[in-house]
Amino acid sequence: MRYKKNPQLNQHGELIHLLTTEGLPKDILTHVLDTAKNFVSVNDREVKKVPLLRGKSVFNLFFENSTRTRTTFEIAATRLSADVINLDIARSSTAKGESLLDTIANLSAMAADIFVVRHSESGAPYLIAQHVAPHVHVVNAGDGRHAHPTQGLLDMFTIRHYKGDFTKLRVAIVGDVLHSRVARSDIHALTTLGCPEVRVVGPKTLVPNDLEPMGVRVFHNLEEGIKDCDVVITLRLQNERMSGALLPSSHEYFKSFGLTPQRLECAAPGAIVMHPGPINRGVEIDSAVVDGAQSVILPQVTFGIAVRMAVMSIVAGNDGDKMGSRA
Repeated sequence: MRYKKNPQLNQHGELIHLLTTEGLPKDILTHVLDTAKNFVSVNDREVKKVPLLRGKSVFNLFFENSTRTRTTFEIAATRLSADVINLDIARSSTAKGESLLDTIANLSAMAADIFVVRHSESGAPYLIAQHVAPHVHVVNAGDGRHAHPTQGLLDMFTIRHYKGDFTKLRVAIVGDVLHSRVARSDIHALTTLGCPEVRVVGPKTLVPNDLEPMGVRVFHNLEEGIKDCDVVITLRLQNERMSGALLPSSHEYFKSFGLTPQRLECAAPGAIVMHPGPINRGVEIDSAVVDGAQSVILPQVTFGIAVRMAVMSIVAGNDGDKMGSRA
């Protein structure tokens, strides 16, 4: 009965919605990563499709702008053979005053099976999940400052792919943590998967005060924060979410917290550099690092398709382990 209070899981402990990495058991996270591994090879096929979601309808509801996340979800659903509907929010009924739940009810009447939701308000995907029929599934593609669970999972997939055992790693998350839903999703996933040391690095104005109870170490000096780390995850400055002047300038930020090749030498030998995108070169990260040998930023995007395929196939009741027999 340990699953009873988690709205993402049914009474059998199976994933039916993906709303956050917080509170998900280790076996669920590992199952998603293992399933995604089976889907990576689909990218190399001449016909990049498997029939796991044939006959299903996936509605992409992006109430907030996104290119990378929306595109990878669309590709993932298409490769699972689903029918994909991208709602033009700017011209939708919500822009004319219709409530979010009325919009969802009308779309549900069009036989939706999965809603992929990105929203500027924290908790919007939870609200939708509470009001959809039992056969409809909700995947959070980012809500406010709260969570971005598929980004968190693709980050975990990338780390496991390059570094293996989480229980032997030091991971540093650098940048605008205060406004980052990715940072929170990463922290919850890393601690659940057994990472013994998670660090957060940034100026005091961009690091929230409630992180240490989450089991992380906080640093306000970049060199100290990434020292001996196996993984360095850089985050962009989210100026669109900032209220007031939290930094003197982006130039000053780069002088203190920009990840350069010289500063990267403080990390462990062979450390990998990650970034959820979009990248602001010369602000949070130097171009030489983005394009350097330790960067795995582009593989993150590729792995993101496989992870989102895994999530949608699992919540819809399909198991990626059956892919070979059904393809």
